[in-house]
Amino acid sequence: MVIGIDGQGNGDSCMRNRGVCRVVMVCLLTVCWTPWLADAGATPDIKSVAAAVDAHYNHLHSLEAEFTEVYRGSGMDRTESGTLWLKKPGKMRWEYRSPKEKLFVSNGKDAWFYVPDDRQARKESSKKLEDVRSPLAFLLGKTKLEKELHGLSLAPDIEPMTAGDVVLRGVPTALKDQINEIVLEVTPENHIARLVIQGVDGATTEYRFVNQKEDVMIADGRFDFKAPAGTEVVEGGLND
Repeated sequence: MVIGIDGQGNGDSCMRNRGVCRVVMVCLLTVCWTPWLADAGATPDIKSVAAAVDAHYNHLHSLEAEFTEVYRGSGMDRTESGTLWLKKPGKMRWEYRSPKEKLFVSNGKDAWFYVPDDRQARKESSKKLEDVRSPLAFLLGKTKLEKELHGLSLAPDIEPMTAGDVVLRGVPTALKDQINEIVLEVTPENHIARLVIQGVDGATTEYRFVNQKEDVMIADGRFDFKAPAGTEVVEGGLND
């Protein structure tokens, strides 16, 4: 599940687990739960939640958000942050700024992982990444949350970061051999505030999202990549 691709064996959290990225995409592009919460004291109905999620996802075309990513596992405890851009169909850009600049970007045809300090860029076909459960398949608007997250339910035993948020849990059907559980925290404003992925290897990857902007104008060129002069380009390797 852990794939070291930064030359130091640590790897990038997003690239270590493309299944994680895929789950992040579907969750970020789907949440809308206020309609199924009849009043402040009511218990949300999961089927209504899922229906609202699907409806919202089908109408969402793009998303911009600031993210914090915390990875704990294999003796590591690392926190990174940056900006995420998503756009249908199949376009995404994870721009890490702290503590180290990194970039994972896909225009739906080619995917790139680039670390400026390493002077190396890895390129892979988006189709091949999709075969290993990349985020791209979820950006096509053809999925349902209850179908993708088996046993989707409320998680009353998990305390939300913010009072008033709702916490859900489920297991991704396509990743049950890699992931034990996905935990989602949803705000009253219909945003995913937190997403926690618990791997079968004991590792945990947590994403926190703020300043989310939906249906923003994002130029297609933002999802293209051209290796800077002097950068070594390695074909393939993102699936290793």
